[in-house]
Amino acid sequence: MNGFVKESLATFSEMKECSIVPNEITFLAVLGACRHMGLVEEGRRHFDAMSRKHGIEPTIKHYGCMVDLLGRAGKLTEAEELIANMPVPPDVSTWGALLGACKKHGDNVMGERVGRKLVDLQPEHDGFHVLLSNIYASKGSWDNVHEIRGMMRQHGVIKTPGCSMIEVKGTIHEFLAGDKTHPQSEDIEKMLDDMAKKLKMEGYAPDTREVLLDIDEEDKETTLFRHSEKIAIAFGLLTIDAPTPIRIMKNLRICNDCHMAAKLISRAYDREIVVRDRHRFHHFKQGSCSCLDYW
Repeated sequence: MNGFVKESLATFSEMKECSIVPNEITFLAVLGACRHMGLVEEGRRHFDAMSRKHGIEPTIKHYGCMVDLLGRAGKLTEAEELIANMPVPPDVSTWGALLGACKKHGDNVMGERVGRKLVDLQPEHDGFHVLLSNIYASKGSWDNVHEIRGMMRQHGVIKTPGCSMIEVKGTIHEFLAGDKTHPQSEDIEKMLDDMAKKLKMEGYAPDTREVLLDIDEEDKETTLFRHSEKIAIAFGLLTIDAPTPIRIMKNLRICNDCHMAAKLISRAYDREIVVRDRHRFHHFKQGSCSCLDYW
């Protein structure tokens, strides 16, 4: 989960050399390591070895890992075929992994089909509505976006707001997107402006695809630069002295734009930044991330 995949798989090899018999949980960790680095062939080998070598029948969680592994690698058709041929009924998490992969790789046709299925299966789940809405927004289908948002209102589904937390001197500071309620908001705004200047010098170009609203590009750039992660990073730069790392907890998956910005900020300010999002840890240092841009 920290991106040390080689060490993770090496530890698994050491376990086997020490005659420690792997179990279902061991293979979840191994497949998870492969998933986090896109090691498709190695993941397939371990998945096949579960039943063939160790007599362990894969559970829905193991199949979910494989679907996620294939989907992240862009093998969407193979991932969907695996779901269709599973010996156990797929759960919403498995379909959700495929939907996320469709969003990542821009397969709007499959994404719309899978998204509609998930919204029907679990109409109270905010994430599936949001992903489907994002797929429609990415291709400019605003009527469909309004339809999905109408369905959310109809079912009483409320989107979970992005929130980033940072601890400074024993106090937890919490930020939402566009947050200006903090007592040091003026200083934070000045730091955000300074960050924006340095990012441009580093060659940063905002990924406005992440702003799925029907507004102009300039407004999209402004919206992007007020994401909760960037506000928390600005506060960390103000309040945490080097070389102490700036550690941030995010309740959702970090977006592509914030991920790129964090890499460049780590180099521009010569600071280590650690972001724990919904899926894993991201260690940003000198312009790179421990996930190697695969998450």
